[in-house]
Amino acid sequence: QVQLVESGGGLVQAGGSMRLSCAGRTFGRSALGWFRQAPGKEREFVTGVSQSGGATYYADSVKGRFTISRDNAKNTLYLQMNSLKPEDTAVYYCAARSQGSSIAYVHRYTYEYDIWGQGTQVTVSS
Repeated sequence: QVQLVESGGGLVQAGGSMRLSCAGRTFGRSALGWFRQAPGKEREFVTGVSQSGGATYYADSVKGRFTISRDNAKNTLYLQMNSLKPEDTAVYYCAARSQGSSIAYVHRYTYEYDIWGQGTQVTVSS
């Protein structure tokens, strides 16, 4: 089973950039995603990438600022975050779907993923 470990979180000023990484023992053919959860709020979809890596999808709130990418050779998922805003402050989780999926489909709901990392805190100061 895929195990996921996030890294790269921390404190950054508004307008800054940060890159998160998510390492897995093997991503194989898993569809992958990033979610976040702010205090008092539900976990929300940020971005996802299809099993093939050829399709991505972004939440409107991060579109144009965040970029997801995967390197299957390194078993690593990345989230490049630019132009960060205080409202991006949250715990960020990477997720993998162990069940099969269409090679070009991006899953956007928490129930579609069954393997989760422990999360990494991202704090954006104003």
